[in-house]
Amino acid sequence: MHITALSGGIGGARFLRGLRRVVSPDDELTVIGNTADDIWLFGLKICPDLDTVMYTLGDGIDDDRGWGRRDETWQIKDELAAYGVEPTWFGLGDRDLATHIVRTQMLSAGYPLSAVTKALSARWLPESERPPVRLLPMSDDRVETHIVIDDEAEPSGRRAIHFQEYWVRRHAEPTVRDVVVVGVDEAAAAPGVVDAILDADAVILPPSNPIVSIGTVLGVKDIAVGLRDTRAPVVGLSPIVEGAAVRGMADQLLSGLGIENSAASIAEHYGARRHGGYLDGWLVHDADRDLVPRIEQADIAARAVPLLMRDRAATDAMAVATLDLVEELRT
Repeated sequence: MHITALSGGIGGARFLRGLRRVVSPDDELTVIGNTADDIWLFGLKICPDLDTVMYTLGDGIDDDRGWGRRDETWQIKDELAAYGVEPTWFGLGDRDLATHIVRTQMLSAGYPLSAVTKALSARWLPESERPPVRLLPMSDDRVETHIVIDDEAEPSGRRAIHFQEYWVRRHAEPTVRDVVVVGVDEAAAAPGVVDAILDADAVILPPSNPIVSIGTVLGVKDIAVGLRDTRAPVVGLSPIVEGAAVRGMADQLLSGLGIENSAASIAEHYGARRHGGYLDGWLVHDADRDLVPRIEQADIAARAVPLLMRDRAATDAMAVATLDLVEELRT
């Protein structure tokens, strides 16, 4: 089976690790990673979601934090702070820094991000491992998510800040007035991305943020069209459980954009493929089973199963439930 997944960072990566454990060694997994969180800092190109997926599936992630390298040290961060180098709110670990240096060198040499990602993945996701995993950036073009917040110092009373500043520096505390994804309208899908969707036997939307993770991937027109045109069932998992995000800042983003914070509203936000949307099936947490009829009224097959990745067994069970719904939709 050829499985293609669209993914953000921590939540998506942890689900994909479980998915990789439960599929057959002969299956193939392609992950299309969000790059709208990317940022240039200290002269380096940082790709948080791509790296989180790569480290997680390559067994190098710090599981306590959910991002960055295991057994990380922070001497370079401390040295930069001692020099007064800004920004001090975004730290790069010593081990992690090597990834960003290699990426930046290759980009500076003229390689596109897709080629750079393939080269980096050769270390963490070697083709000899089974089942094989191929990690693709959603686009080689520069796409950046900016969050519009209130700012009395600005003539308009508002200003846009990079997503990383909103999330890391400001801890998602300012009220969200809008989300602007710079460059997404002009961006083209990276090589191999559309084919991975069209040739898939299953397309999965893990429980990643629907606005700034999955939403930005779907903002690339080629990807959106491919998802609507593929013959494979498209199944997603709700990142919202009992009216709240399991992790991250989806609550703040949804409320700021006027979207109801529920598993049903996210399914409606994506929409049914038969009506020009993206979903054939949707999994909600078992405590949200009362929302299943509402989701099915939108012509999206819905099932209620446990959706909290408390441990390895729970995560693997989520992956199995996802594949079960895929098979049900294929018959």
